[in-house]
This record gives sequence, C-alpha cells and structure tokens, in this order.
Amino acid sequence: MKEKIAVIGGGSWGTALAVVLNNNGYNVYLRDISEKRVKEINEEHVNSYLSGIELPKELIATTSLEEAVKGAKAVVVVVPSHIVRTVSKELKGLLDKDTVIVTASKGIEEESHLRMSEVIKEELDDKFSDKIVALSGPSHAEEVILNHPTTVVVANKNKELAQQVQNMFMSDSFRVYTNPDIIGVELGGAVKNIIAIAAGISDGLDFGDNALAALITRGITEIKRLGVAMGAESVTFSGLTGLGDLIVTCASEHSRNRRLGFKIGSGKSLEEALSEMEMVAEGVRTAKAVYNLSHKLDIEMPIVDQMYKILFENKDPKLVVSDLMLRGAKYEIESIAMEKEW
Repeated sequence: MKEKIAVIGGGSWGTALAVVLNNNGYNVYLRDISEKRVKEINEEHVNSYLSGIELPKELIATTSLEEAVKGAKAVVVVVPSHIVRTVSKELKGLLDKDTVIVTASKGIEEESHLRMSEVIKEELDDKFSDKIVALSGPSHAEEVILNHPTTVVVANKNKELAQQVQNMFMSDSFRVYTNPDIIGVELGGAVKNIIAIAAGISDGLDFGDNALAALITRGITEIKRLGVAMGAESVTFSGLTGLGDLIVTCASEHSRNRRLGFKIGSGKSLEEALSEMEMVAEGVRTAKAVYNLSHKLDIEMPIVDQMYKILFENKDPKLVVSDLMLRGAKYEIESIAMEKEW
C-alpha cells in the first residue's frame, strides 16, 4: 500500500511538488481552499496556474484539511508566508504523532520576524517541534513540473530526519541535498525575493547586465550579513539556497518578484503592479519584515532599505539608484581588508 503525503497549497509550487511526490510513488493529497481549483485538478487534471500541463490522474485534490492530512507520513506546507500561521493553527490536533512537516513556503512573518519553520513550531504541539524540515532552492514550478533538472536543499539539525525528507523527494530530475543550517536555508529563500524586486526594477529602467550583476553580488552580501547575525552559517549563502536561488529569482522570466519589480521600474505604482499579478510576490511583505528586522539588529542592508522606500514610501526608483551609487566609499570585502591591515 502506498504511503500517503499531504501537500497544503494548490498554487503552482505546491502542485509541482505534489507531482514530484506522486511520480515517486506516494499517494498524494493536494489541499486547496478553492473549490474551483480542486474540481479542475480532480476532473480535468489541470491547474490553471500551470497552463498546458496535464497532471497525473492519481493526484487527489480536496478542500478538506482533515481529509488531506489524516494518516499522512508527511505534510508539506506550500502556502503564502502570511497564511502559514493560519494553516498551522488549523493543523493542530489533526496530525499523527509521527508525521513530518516540510515547509516549502518562503518568507519572514511581518510582525514577529519569524522564519516559516518557527511560525509552524509556535502553533503546533511540542511533539512536532523537532520534526519541521525546510525545503528551498532555485526551483521554479514551471520547470519542475516539466521534469527539467532541478536541485534543492532540505534542512534540519537532525541528520536522519533531513535524509528521510531527501529520500522522499529525490528523483532523476529533482536532486535534493541536505544541510543542518535551517536558519541560513530559510533566510536565503526569503530575503532573495527582495533583491529580485530590485533586479526587476533595474531591468524595467533598462539599466542592463552590469547593474544586474551588481545587485546579485551585493545582494548576497546583504543576505549573508543578516543571516550570520541571526545564527546562520556564512557558507550556506554560497550554496543553492543562497546564491543559487538569488540568481534564478533575479534573472528568470518565471520570477514573480522580478516581474513585479519590472512593472514598477517601467513606471507603475506598487498597487498597479500588484493588481496585475495572478500569484503572490512574497518579496513585498518580506521587504517590510526584513527592513524592520535589520534596523532592530543594526545590520546594514542598503538595497533592502531602498526597496522599502520604493515600495512603502513611494520613492522614485531613479533616485534610489543615485543614492546607492553615491554612498560613502567602502571596502568590497571588509574581512579581507581588515585582516590584511590594508
């Protein structure tokens, strides 16, 4: 008998992960609150978020959270970050004691500044506090669903648990690495969305490749700076969930956050840009959370600061570029300069 896995969230990413798990031989229940989406998945075997893709007929969609998670070996949470707490509250009391929770949602909660695994941990019973694994990496749903080669990372301090989830998702087109640094893995996946908005704005202003390269390179420096201050390992940000995810989110046509930024760089207001988006661009909420968090921790994040001013203070993007370029002179890599007494 096939083992059961529940995927909570029927957007493009949740559906893609559900298909990966289905193809790996699991009995997958995909839960979404939209009756229309559930019906099209069950009856037409399509999801309008993934145009032109035929879904496996074995994939079962449901609006019932209890039906989805009852008896499940694992529950994969793939909802927008601002919904994670609500879903976690609803999960309480429904899970078997041995169920593993995988969070594939990327973001920082706006008010609490908590990572998604921390939000879930706060809401579930204590017995699940050590059973939450983060999944992140450069992985657009539009390519995963087509079985294009993709690599991601699963993170938990418990090696055996991370390997269990690794084996659950691993396939010939979906390669999974493990990392004990759940803080770094989650922060990289969340904060890169802010830099991707900046990249989209740059492209909307037609600034070219030099500006994009600078944003990616200086962006990972800011992400690393925040991560290390929060207890992450510096080296994690050189990997798939740091630099890898940042590159694909800043440069890809599939990136929602880059697309949002492009609209703003082309002259649209945030409200106008958001109204034209079909799916959530996580970077907007994350920008507010990280801006406040970085100031609370006294961490210098100039790109994040300027994105906050564009998104929430209506600052002209062209003035932002001037302010970033004309900041006081700096070392590129301060640790080297200081170590060499240069």
